[in-house]
Amino acid sequence: MSTHAQTTPGSPVTTASKRLLVVDDHPVFRHGICQFLDQFSDVAVCGEAANAQLALEAMRQLKPEVVLLDVSMPGTNGIELIKHMLAEQPSLIILIISMHDESLYALRALRAGAKGYVMKQQAMENILEALRKIIGGGIYVSPQFSEKLIFKTIQGSDGDMGSPVDKLSDRELEVLQLFGRDKKTREIANALHLSVKTVETHRMHIKEKLGFKDADEMMKFAIEWVTVTQD
Repeated sequence: MSTHAQTTPGSPVTTASKRLLVVDDHPVFRHGICQFLDQFSDVAVCGEAANAQLALEAMRQLKPEVVLLDVSMPGTNGIELIKHMLAEQPSLIILIISMHDESLYALRALRAGAKGYVMKQQAMENILEALRKIIGGGIYVSPQFSEKLIFKTIQGSDGDMGSPVDKLSDRELEVLQLFGRDKKTREIANALHLSVKTVETHRMHIKEKLGFKDADEMMKFAIEWVTVTQD
């Protein structure tokens, strides 16, 4: 993992190009997306960063107009980073890219100020399409998720249509998902670069917010919930 933000030599910036910062803690993916986007004149990759702190430093130094941002990173997660970035640079255009299904994080990301959400499993062309749409002033989510948002709007927010996990913070949701994949507390701590005690605190808050009697009941829910959301 990089220990510093990197500038990225690529295609020269033209008047049509938008300066793009790529933020992802996986070097192979980060470099791959930079090489792919370097073929097109829509954006010019000006830098890369591997975590939230480096991303903020890069944003201040490189002044990007667009950020491609992974939602799951060590330390501060992507949803919180969106808020920090927009607080300093309100005109920044942010596209979230994630391994997580849209149903988990897309609405949270949009509410935080992102302009689009693309899953990593989708083709590279989807990322380019999403970037072009949000640079043009639009919002990008998949057609399937767009339909879900429309139905949710029609049904209204005062019924029982919301998911119980909507009560959870972004980090609590991440922890719940990992418990649902049958990960142990220490494995989750290592994956999220948190202490075991912090993960245990998140587990306690999840249990309280969702009204479970004990940890076993919470774990059963987590596994069932992950199974449903990944179908």
